[in-house]
Amino acid sequence: MGKPSGFLRLMRPINCVMMGFAVIVGAAIANAGALGSSRYSLIYGFMTGFTLTAASMSINDYYDRDIDAINEPNRPIPSGSVKPNEAIAFALILTGIGFVSAFLTSIPNLVVAIVAWAVFVTYTTVGKRSGLPGNFLVSICVGIPLIYGNYMVADAIAFNILIFTLMIFLSVTGREITKGIVDVKGDKARNIKTLAVLFGERTAATSAAAFYLIAVLLTPLPWLLRTVSVWFIPIVAITDIGLVASSYMLLKDYSRESARRIKNFVLLWFLVALFAFVIGALK
Repeated sequence: MGKPSGFLRLMRPINCVMMGFAVIVGAAIANAGALGSSRYSLIYGFMTGFTLTAASMSINDYYDRDIDAINEPNRPIPSGSVKPNEAIAFALILTGIGFVSAFLTSIPNLVVAIVAWAVFVTYTTVGKRSGLPGNFLVSICVGIPLIYGNYMVADAIAFNILIFTLMIFLSVTGREITKGIVDVKGDKARNIKTLAVLFGERTAATSAAAFYLIAVLLTPLPWLLRTVSVWFIPIVAITDIGLVASSYMLLKDYSRESARRIKNFVLLWFLVALFAFVIGALK
């Protein structure tokens, strides 16, 4: 694999697309009727979400290069396909593109983009070693694109956005705890205080499942409050079933291999949930 492939893997394109799409979802939830007149804002918003996520992934891999050498030796930096200084330079370029795209959208969007970037850098440089507080920082970063999208079409944060952001916060926290089970060997070596390191994989699995299930319990709320259409229900039910099944599988088998598989499944359930939010907003 050559250097272009290394940079591509460094970005984690699927994550980038999801965050870019989450910006559009945020706009649809806040004011679906304004989407037709906000085409350029949607393009800039997607670009901001995509590039800042790619930048954060590159910064993360730079700071995690010693841990990845143990946990994920095939990642671009430990495998040698991308040098550490190249990863930082790449992240700076992507950050610049993201901030310019945000500025072209609006000043409030630029502020939100800067806050999101600052939160992630705080997580990567300081928060990651704290364990659960660091997991919360990641969850905040994943929820921010919805707020960013909200400000593309509205001057104030819509109530729907707050509900959906909370649901995402809970489920992402569960996924981050699950990732801690996968990375426990390297995290122990680097004294990163995840739940899996501090209390063991079984406790971490139970905690992750609890976050997943609480998120599931919140999913009927938007429909009960009549803030989404009935079409939201069958689509979000797929996510609910997926998260419940993932919780069951994790509690049954909390080995490293099982946790790795489950965290990938959960990413798929996130994508389905985003579609549910969009469809539900189109009343």
